[in-house]
Amino acid sequence: MLTLSIDKLAYIIEKAREFDAKEEGLEEEEGSNPSDEGMREVLEDLPDDATYDELHAFIVALNQDELIDLLALTYLGRGDFTAEEWQEAQAEAKGTITPKVADYLLGIPVLADYLEEGLTALGYSCGDLEKAHL
Repeated sequence: MLTLSIDKLAYIIEKAREFDAKEEGLEEEEGSNPSDEGMREVLEDLPDDATYDELHAFIVALNQDELIDLLALTYLGRGDFTAEEWQEAQAEAKGTITPKVADYLLGIPVLADYLEEGLTALGYSCGDLEKAHL
């Protein structure tokens, strides 16, 4: 049913969760001490964010069928389609694939949740993702 492997989906979901946890960069006060800040900069969303770059490169490297599945799962997870309408979701995704699809997907704040919801709707479980990532 899916051309995108569970291993790849598990990786995308994990990285999307890491990226979603990021916050806007905090403006440091003059004289602040980084050791007193509790390593908060790890969770700051910075322009040269390695997690974003890594996930973006991974999505860009997917083939067209995998991109279609990724986008269709997003549609399914956010409620645009039902599992019974999977082929319609794929057709919609195929018609909207552009060179900027990775930017579009990474601009969705709850991408990981949508992907998990989409997988659940298709009959997969979070356990499938955990097994794939071991």
